[in-house]
Amino acid sequence: MTRVAGSGFDIDLFVDILPELLEGASLTLELTAASVLIGTLIGLFVGMGRISHFKIINVPATLYVEFIRGTPLLVQIMIIYYGLPALGLNLGQMTSGIVALSINSGAYVGEIFKAGIKSIKKGQTEASISLGLNYVQTMRHVILPQATRNILPALGNEFIALLKDSSLVSVIAISELLRRGMLVYSRTYDAWTPLLGVAFVYICMTIPLSRVVQFMEKRWEIND
Repeated sequence: MTRVAGSGFDIDLFVDILPELLEGASLTLELTAASVLIGTLIGLFVGMGRISHFKIINVPATLYVEFIRGTPLLVQIMIIYYGLPALGLNLGQMTSGIVALSINSGAYVGEIFKAGIKSIKKGQTEASISLGLNYVQTMRHVILPQATRNILPALGNEFIALLKDSSLVSVIAISELLRRGMLVYSRTYDAWTPLLGVAFVYICMTIPLSRVVQFMEKRWEIND
């Protein structure tokens, strides 16, 4: 399919490329879902490490968060994809993308968990320990269930942010949504249609997710 670049949005071209964009959107959602899942597990341990009084746990967790939050995600993706093979570890495109996004998400989710745990009154920890629960049992059965409930809206926002940030893995040739749009541009020399199409598909994904997050926030406010 080769077309001459127009001066605006070409609805016919958009209809033609929509299936291709939707395939890219599907891959974007897969990348995001896998990365959020892994990032949440990382963030749970990082968040607990951040509130630990043991320096051997707290310091590495703090350094990890500071490094990830202080460097661009694009640089992190390139380190994983281009840097690790120099050390003999070649993860491939898809795995590199998921690893980079997961590590990035883990730092932000860790701060979310940290805030959620700190939002629970210390008296509950003291009461649980006085009833015979150890620290691990207290965190598992008392603190984390309440903290998780409080941070669900924030985790939803992190999912949305990561969904948009996943477009950066296009630099390592993963055929997600933005990459598909750029491939259309390379064939047609029409920038408006594929890029506006990409933006439209992103909006169609993020708006429903935003509404779900808003619903969760309102529901928690009513229950409180």
